Amino acid sequence: MAGEAPDERPPPEPPPERRPFRSGASWFVPVGTVAGHWAEIANADQAEAERLVPLIDGVLAGEGDTLRLGRELAGLYEEIELLYSISETLSRTLDWKQAAKTIVREVCTVVGARRGTLLEVRAEGGALHPVAGWGVEVDAFGPLAVDDTQSIAAQVFRSRQSVAYDPSNPGDIVPHGGDRPYRGAAFLSVPILSPAPDGDRRPLGVINLTDRKGADAFGVNERRLVEAVAQQIGAIMENARLLEGDREQQRLRRELELAHDLQLRLLKPPALPNVDFDARCEPAADVGGDFFHVSRLSGGRLGVMLGDVSSHGYPAALIMALVLSAAGIHADDAASPDETLRRLLESIGDDLHETEMYLPVCYVVVDPARRVLRYANAGHPHAFRVPRQGEPVRLAAGSPPLGLGGAAIPETVEEPWLPGDRLVLFTDGISEASNPEGQPYTEGRLLDLIRRHANRPARDIVEAAFLAVGAWALPRTDDRTLLILGA
Repeated sequence: MAGEAPDERPPPEPPPERRPFRSGASWFVPVGTVAGHWAEIANADQAEAERLVPLIDGVLAGEGDTLRLGRELAGLYEEIELLYSISETLSRTLDWKQAAKTIVREVCTVVGARRGTLLEVRAEGGALHPVAGWGVEVDAFGPLAVDDTQSIAAQVFRSRQSVAYDPSNPGDIVPHGGDRPYRGAAFLSVPILSPAPDGDRRPLGVINLTDRKGADAFGVNERRLVEAVAQQIGAIMENARLLEGDREQQRLRRELELAHDLQLRLLKPPALPNVDFDARCEPAADVGGDFFHVSRLSGGRLGVMLGDVSSHGYPAALIMALVLSAAGIHADDAASPDETLRRLLESIGDDLHETEMYLPVCYVVVDPARRVLRYANAGHPHAFRVPRQGEPVRLAAGSPPLGLGGAAIPETVEEPWLPGDRLVLFTDGISEASNPEGQPYTEGRLLDLIRRHANRPARDIVEAAFLAVGAWALPRTDDRTLLILGA
């Protein structure tokens, strides 16, 4: 009002046609910017009063703009506070589930949603699992199949596009492939996508908001805000998964290192005083399927076993450990090499069958007193008696490897064991080690090396052999094992 009322009487009723009128000493003129409002101008004629109206309109319009701007700034400030709060929440905690609860609560509070849920897809990728909720208990929810054609959340996940429903618009029915359109209160569902510079962003989850307070509809601003929040969540979820993957890799690495160390301990050559003996096994990976076992038997005899499980890595290493355990039990009790292999197969046969593996293995009993060696060879091609003079004698395989079909156990065979003889057992990781031209090292090269070093101890020959193979071949792709026992 431009002036004070001349008296305490209530203001007069304005005419219905909304035109200036006089009452007492004041003129009343309609204010155009504010419907239903009048300006009272005292001590002025009609012309003066009407000249003041544009000025009043301008002042009131400016005040209105100021109020609107203030409300917009307050809303932007609230949105910025939300984004900052979420960033702080995500950076302070490694507990993703607890952080998700805080995020859902704050998002619902800012956009005025009575209920909200956050769902994520897990490693298997076939279902959305509830992580956190506000105004609703998600612990009772089961997983939601991502290919569910009647679920809006699943639709949003598949399409990677936000979906909103405004109940004030009767025709605004959320499209999807099912026959169950959403007709409840206001609804907003936003996908959570992984960050990707190349634009190929994978869906990681969905944020669902329902039942908005006040005006029951989520507008463009709310949608934009929740999409910004979803972008933040997508980045932290991807980082969390990478971190979890790195932790899993570190855990597996520690387990592999432990398995590697354990296997090397199992394959450590035993101390055999006054015996010219050495053996070495180098797995191609952290663990492998090659093995050897040496034990003292009654009567001054030595039991020597070497084999190569038909695989690599963990599965082969597990079978190898079983073989070593069984060999230690049966070698002392069995009367002959073939009986030892028979009992070995009885112990591990089911495991070989279940894993679809087989076991080439040669078992030799060396009897220095009788100057004889007795052996049973089940499919292991690289077994030799190398005399000081003359050609190497192959200890021929008498049957296929253990675990191959219904193969029979090989019979025991005898060979002389003379002074200067050497028992040489190795795996194909040595003889088949290839150079860059694809040429294998061959067992002939290995046997020539052994004969050239005939006057050196077994330890030196094993070292020389591994140096020669390493210089010849590319990095290992197969386990390499060599055992030498001198008479």
